[in-house]
Amino acid sequence: MTSAFQTSRYPLPYFPCSCQLSTPPPTRPSASFPSFYSRTRQSHARFMSIRANAATSTTPDARALQDGIAEFYDESSGLWEDIWGDHMHHGFYDPDSNASGSDHRSAQIRMIEEALRFTGISEDPAKRPKRIVDVGCGIGGSSRYLARKYGAKCQGITLSPVQAGRANVLAKAEGLADNVYFQVADALKQPFPDEQFDLVWSMESGEHMPEKSEFVNELVRVAAPGGSIIIVTWCHRDLGPNEESLQPWEKKLLNRICNAYYLPEWCSTADYVKLLQSLSLQDIKAADWSQHVAPFWPAVIRSALTWKGFISLLRSGLKTIKGALVMPLMIEGYQKGVIKFAIITCRKPE
Repeated sequence: MTSAFQTSRYPLPYFPCSCQLSTPPPTRPSASFPSFYSRTRQSHARFMSIRANAATSTTPDARALQDGIAEFYDESSGLWEDIWGDHMHHGFYDPDSNASGSDHRSAQIRMIEEALRFTGISEDPAKRPKRIVDVGCGIGGSSRYLARKYGAKCQGITLSPVQAGRANVLAKAEGLADNVYFQVADALKQPFPDEQFDLVWSMESGEHMPEKSEFVNELVRVAAPGGSIIIVTWCHRDLGPNEESLQPWEKKLLNRICNAYYLPEWCSTADYVKLLQSLSLQDIKAADWSQHVAPFWPAVIRSALTWKGFISLLRSGLKTIKGALVMPLMIEGYQKGVIKFAIITCRKPE
């Protein structure tokens, strides 16, 4: 059987989102690339002091990593929204599903729902989360979805001024400006009081964190007693009992991906679980969802091969083009079992 991670020479057809909300949002404001994003980048200088204040360390390596992450998403977010919509994360698919026949935007919504189901978030109006933080929020797709689903107040943080600005524009357009707010902030030094949120949500941002222990400690700090923490992230495979590190060829593959996507050193799912256990958290669960995201990267590659995708890619900047060129390495990493797509969840003791 052909691997679900195998690339295709055929372009990705455009699928409108089929997810039906109980109260459809107003017509989304135009984001024709590169209109909003180019205007924002032209005024980028005024955000530099904000970004500098978001840094947790003055070391050159830490500052360079944060600047690289912010600039990468400043450049690439317009391309992503133009082709894929609000949600800047993998979709969740049935194993062995045919990617060419999948509704990829609906799969991204399903990823959110599956993460909530796996964690055991209650649908009971009396128990569902009322205060949510979205750590690494992108352009706010998850925050707006969760705010609408639960009637909750959501705060989103990102290193990218472009993403924060666009997320707030979309929240206002969808009538959610009173419930959802986005700002530039560092996930390792979040601008929130202790024990603030019933649900701490991190959808594919953990891979960018240089200090996983600091990252996890911050997630726990801002979680309210009894609150849930959801981490969905890229990991490397768990090490065997007689292994001290990955194989040299595995490290080389991951380093090439890191250089393009501004990622620090990777960790395993087991590393996350150990961190949560060391903090005496409850109901710790983890799962490997690699097979459920298998169609995603081939679909992203095919979208880039459309005329619309190609032109948008050329407009987006060198960092985005560099990222696009290593997308086949993500597929290789999944195929060879080096990269794992993991969900790790827990609950803070009351």
